[in-house]
Amino acid sequence: MGVLWCLISAAGFGLSPIFAKGAYQSGVSVTEMLTGRFVIAAVVLWAVCAWRRPALPTGRVLLTAVGLGGIGYAVQALCYFGAVARIDASLAALLLYTFPALVTALAVALRRESLDRRKLAALGCSAVGLVLLLGLGGVSEGGTTGVLLALGAAVAYSLYLTVADGLPAGVDVYLLSAIVCTAAAITMGFAGGFQLPGTAEGWMWTGLLGLVSTVLAMATLFVGVRLLGAPTAAILSCAEPVVTLASTSVVYGESLTPGQLAGGVAVLAAVLVLRLNLDFVRQRQLVGGNAPDTPVHSGHLHDR
Repeated sequence: MGVLWCLISAAGFGLSPIFAKGAYQSGVSVTEMLTGRFVIAAVVLWAVCAWRRPALPTGRVLLTAVGLGGIGYAVQALCYFGAVARIDASLAALLLYTFPALVTALAVALRRESLDRRKLAALGCSAVGLVLLLGLGGVSEGGTTGVLLALGAAVAYSLYLTVADGLPAGVDVYLLSAIVCTAAAITMGFAGGFQLPGTAEGWMWTGLLGLVSTVLAMATLFVGVRLLGAPTAAILSCAEPVVTLASTSVVYGESLTPGQLAGGVAVLAAVLVLRLNLDFVRQRQLVGGNAPDTPVHSGHLHDR
């Protein structure tokens, strides 16, 4: 059952580009979609918190959580879903998955971790994968902006996780997620002029993104972590970009070149090597993760 819950979570996160592209085709902008997504997720998460009644954080912890949502998570989501609007979602998802290597590099630079052979091998593998993704198979004409946005999302997520890793482990993860989503919704509202989807179809896709790829995906991951432990759950979450690749291929006819597929395998191999370390697993439980796009902090449990 633990494996099943983790795979459901990975599928939820991995399907987010399908919902995003559906929203775009119905005339919804990136900011409108993300504002609606975070509003929906925040409402559901605050309802959960009202039932659980956790203690509210104060002082530095509260300010950090607000900053993570209003700046870190908002920027990451804008970059990632901006990339999905411009390039194949499978490529965007694999580029985002370079974030574990970036997190490790940041941890080493900040002297939170030491560089050993395993980490060095994983970083090298991720670098080779990135070269293959971008160098062999080419990026479609006009896709340079999308590639830069996807890499920007990976950098933003890495910084987000590095900051989130310093939060106390005792903070309730649902409350932390509710604060982060609320702050992100406010930032998106300002960025998009507080515009929301204007059609029923747009709300349908936005609702699926908020409920399936945010709340449901995060909650099922929490259950999976409790049953399996964070290290195993984190490894299973690597199914997420595979789900993105398969679903976008079936629904939108997207495909990677052989060189890009090899690069994707190299990137995911680096992730698996790094995620065998419990220290890295702690980083995906602050908010739930898209993909990659969803954050989380595992001192409390663990997300994605």
